[in-house]
Amino acid sequence: MAIVPHTPALNHTNSPPNESRWECRVYPGHLSQTSQVRTDLTVDLDRMTSLPVEAREDMVLCLSEMFANACEHSRSGQDPDGRVVRTLDLPRPGTVRISIIDDGTRTSSTTDTVPKVPRRRTRQQRERAERGRGLLILDHLATRWGFRPVLDFPFCAGLGTVIWAEFTHPTLVSGGVTCGGVR
Repeated sequence: MAIVPHTPALNHTNSPPNESRWECRVYPGHLSQTSQVRTDLTVDLDRMTSLPVEAREDMVLCLSEMFANACEHSRSGQDPDGRVVRTLDLPRPGTVRISIIDDGTRTSSTTDTVPKVPRRRTRQQRERAERGRGLLILDHLATRWGFRPVLDFPFCAGLGTVIWAEFTHPTLVSGGVTCGGVR
């Protein structure tokens, strides 16, 4: 059973003209949706006219890694009706925050599913690894990132995880953010 509602991520008016938040987008928890997730974020970020292309590309790459992790490591990808929610907001001047919310811990999971950067690998192990680089990329490209439970109550453990990444860029601070033509 999916916790996230079954709302399609189509045809949103997602620009915050005088606000610091876009409407959330909801996607099926399938890796095949990654292209749509990336496209939607690109469209939303294109409304921020002062944001350089390189910064947008970094954000889109990090988003795709967070989305893939939600599909791979949570119930969002295990349950046929699983969903992943993407949010986008400006928590403070000069900062863009992207969040991914999953459906919670997989029912077949016997290992710790908390997001963590792999640290203890030898050079040879790193070179041969086919997986495990997504959070390293996030750690390198985002100004800061983290995660938290959807609901921070002990009896709600496993209901979902919010992973977020913040990107601070000088043009957002000095040049002002232009969203949808409003400055």
